[in-house]
Amino acid sequence: MTEDRPKGNGVGHVERPIAALDRLAGELDGVVKRPVGNGVEYVRAGVVFAAQEAGGLSFRLREEIVAAALRTAATSRSARGPEWVALASVATDTFAADRAIAWFETAWRFAGEPVEDHSALD
Repeated sequence: MTEDRPKGNGVGHVERPIAALDRLAGELDGVVKRPVGNGVEYVRAGVVFAAQEAGGLSFRLREEIVAAALRTAATSRSARGPEWVALASVATDTFAADRAIAWFETAWRFAGEPVEDHSALD
């Protein structure tokens, strides 16, 4: 999912998580970027589903996805609530970018739906 353009030394380009979110915001339907303080919120159908904040990125996900996400590197509970996971801004490896992309797309799909009721999507 990350850009994989070889550089002169044959090493692929690793897309930074924030750049990935900005790219996806332009590619996915119905995403509105809303400046808030020193950050940005991503909104779909009136629901904030992701955010860039001083400490990193936050994503609104299903409870079981949040629980799994919290077992990965550079993550923590977001101050936004129990259905949110935060990815630290220091996370810049390929896996962090892949997680940011997957969580952004998942949160985008769930936007507008109650977090606790996604049985119709399974």
